[in-house]
Amino acid sequence: MAFRHDGQIHNQIENKIPIFGKTFAQVAAEYSEFHKESALAGEITMDRVKTVGFYIKHHLLPFLADTPITRVGKEQWSAYPVWRKTEGGNVITKKGKRAKRGEKAQPDEKKIVPAKDGAIRQEMKTFRAILNFAADKEYIRDRQVPRGNIPLEDGRREAFSAAEYKHLHTFARSKWIDKERKGRKSGDPPQPATETQVWYRNMAYQFMLIMANTGMRPPEAKNLRWRDFDIRKAKDGREFVCLNVRGKGKKRELVAGPSVAIYLQKVRELAENPPPTKGHAQAKRTVKLDDFIFSNAKGKSATGLYKVEIRDLLTDAGLLIGPLGSRRSTYCFRHTYATFRLIEGVDVIWLAKQMGTSVKMIEKHYGHITPTTDAGRILQGTPGWEPVADGSGETTDSVNADGAGAKPAKPRKK
Repeated sequence: MAFRHDGQIHNQIENKIPIFGKTFAQVAAEYSEFHKESALAGEITMDRVKTVGFYIKHHLLPFLADTPITRVGKEQWSAYPVWRKTEGGNVITKKGKRAKRGEKAQPDEKKIVPAKDGAIRQEMKTFRAILNFAADKEYIRDRQVPRGNIPLEDGRREAFSAAEYKHLHTFARSKWIDKERKGRKSGDPPQPATETQVWYRNMAYQFMLIMANTGMRPPEAKNLRWRDFDIRKAKDGREFVCLNVRGKGKKRELVAGPSVAIYLQKVRELAENPPPTKGHAQAKRTVKLDDFIFSNAKGKSATGLYKVEIRDLLTDAGLLIGPLGSRRSTYCFRHTYATFRLIEGVDVIWLAKQMGTSVKMIEKHYGHITPTTDAGRILQGTPGWEPVADGSGETTDSVNADGAGAKPAKPRKK
């Protein structure tokens, strides 16, 4: 046994595997610190750090406890969803009734509610990220990191349909921006929205339009400054918007239609005219090239990216929960952009470059778009679907405040 153990240790040394390995909890703590540094560098939001920390503390650590990181692999990976749907489910405590005279007190009841598939998928993404981190640190071998699809994952994203998106932006500008606020006390009549509330809602509305028309990631939007915005001309003389975005440690150029320039101009006007502070009007602000595009009322970076306002808008519009049962967030505007671009026939390769991702990821997450949306391209050349000349002079509808959900154009003649 001693010779066998000695051989195992020499094998670990040769393969650069630590002899005294760390526990999963210790590696998870290192990963959390790494995540915080990424947030300080502007690559992710602090809200994301808090969410991941919650997954680790309340779900992953109770499951893996003090398991050595070298022993965490496919077996634990496969067992996690089963555990979360049974003993690792969400515990709900129902308090029993207090004892009355002549009666017995009812004890508290504890009920385990199985975790939802969407929650498990998000937790397992963090699980795999920690193992990837451990592999990068050479705490474990690369082959210990589970590959392939996450169990229970269908790969789809909560995008808005054309009808939903049209309802959302119409509702926002007509009913939500100037929405009344509740009275201070119960029974008091509603009060007009404050100038500050209206300012933030206008900012959130323009943010929504820009995100849905560019496909940016929220961390990329948070890093965006006015020096990153430029208007250029294509070979045919038409103008387009160019944005230099940064996120996930990478930089890239992103292009968008001229409507985005209009939305950005409205954002600039809002930044130049901040709302009053504590009842006192603020002086008109000069926007500088190094200022963040998405700012708060004080001109600083809007680190939360109007999260409260977006959630309020989605709730009031009845669109907070998507058809897949998960809560929508600002990422849904990116998914909406991708879905609409694919429906309009944008090549997957160019879309992947535009969105800063891979063709594989596009096909994985947006492959659910049905062939009926591409009938014209699929049936091209078959009887009754001969190519037609584009002589209408009409522009293609895009994902913007007026285009989404528009009626289809009349059939063009040959």
